[in-house]
Amino acid sequence: MGESLLLITIITLVVLTIRRARPVILENPVIIQRPGQYHITLAPQLNRAQTFIEQIAKQFAQLHLSGGDLSTQYFEVRDPKVFSQGESSYLLAIALRGGVLYFQAVNPKPLLRDADSHYKTLREFSESVLQHHPLSEPADELWAEKLRAAVDTIAGQLKIAVKILPATD
Repeated sequence: MGESLLLITIITLVVLTIRRARPVILENPVIIQRPGQYHITLAPQLNRAQTFIEQIAKQFAQLHLSGGDLSTQYFEVRDPKVFSQGESSYLLAIALRGGVLYFQAVNPKPLLRDADSHYKTLREFSESVLQHHPLSEPADELWAEKLRAAVDTIAGQLKIAVKILPATD
């Protein structure tokens, strides 16, 4: 009797350990808000990018931006920790409006006829999120460079490859 109870307990612990070890991948978009700091919108299955994005926000917040808005910066991010199989990168848009950083992350899904369709999708999605937060007083280009530097710094620390995408049409 005691051996059976011990065996059941061990099996239960092993099953619980295995279940917790697998990362949870959400099938719905995730929105994370920290009022006055940042607003993150993650496409389905990109919830594991949250750590990277929050660290960028923390790194950039340490710069104490004095004022002004930044136009949207676009990045292609290759993070092996986000994807267990299949896709290898996601697209990230970052903008600063009224002292709040706005992040949007989407999975690229290019159409065969139009290789840039995934980039257009990101731009359209970013613009729809920011439509209620228009670019008012543009900040100096130096702050855009500092944002890109914060992305590069955190990416280097986490061993993530990041490519800056052009912001022009």
